[in-house]
Amino acid sequence: MALPENSKLMSIRTYLKRKAEFMPGHRVVFTNGCFDVLHPGHVDLLTRARALGDSLILGLNSDESVRMLGKGADRPLNSQEERAFVLAGLTCVDQIIIFHESTPLELIKAVRPQILVKGGDWPVEDIVGNDVVTKAGGQVLSLPLLEGYSTTAFLVKVRAS
Repeated sequence: MALPENSKLMSIRTYLKRKAEFMPGHRVVFTNGCFDVLHPGHVDLLTRARALGDSLILGLNSDESVRMLGKGADRPLNSQEERAFVLAGLTCVDQIIIFHESTPLELIKAVRPQILVKGGDWPVEDIVGNDVVTKAGGQVLSLPLLEGYSTTAFLVKVRAS
């Protein structure tokens, strides 16, 4: 059965057309990830990221990209369309753009966010796109994670049951 249409999922071309309509001073926040199994840690991080600006753009790793990251032979558990559909249900996520490369660098260059956010397990200096955003006068932040929640820990728990 096909999923309903997802109005938050768009191509970079469509996003750039919408971005051209933003009011002056509109602060774009960008984050990215696989979001294979959505858990409270994800929701907390995305909510706090969105609070930093006027819109949150989420770069979602494609299925191919997740496999390139070596997360395991059975990953992703949910397809990119399923992951995007679930993420679109969050009010804190404004737009979702799927990227197929191993990193979101080219997407970050195209989006040109004022704020780039990753979870606290990423030192700021290691965040992909850090140099691009800071050179343009933006901020790069590593936000603390909600303790006790990770996809890896969740999968270990499920597989042990």
